[in-house]
Amino acid sequence: MQLPKFLLGDNTDYPNGIYIIHTEYPRFIVNLEDDEVEWLEEFAKEDETELANVMEELISSANAFYDREVSRYEE
Repeated sequence: MQLPKFLLGDNTDYPNGIYIIHTEYPRFIVNLEDDEVEWLEEFAKEDETELANVMEELISSANAFYDREVSRYEE
């Protein structure tokens, strides 16, 4: 089974949280409310610089995914 690249997450304990789960490497959950990232991977020190370079693009893609999903709900 192929998972989508991004999934929406919700939790009633955190009603203001807007969670996007990134299912591909590097796997993470981002809360779009405050851009806090929780990594689901462990990285070597040498990989952290490369990750920093791609995170801005990944967060931007997560935001675009959320905007697209919300617009589809509104239709």
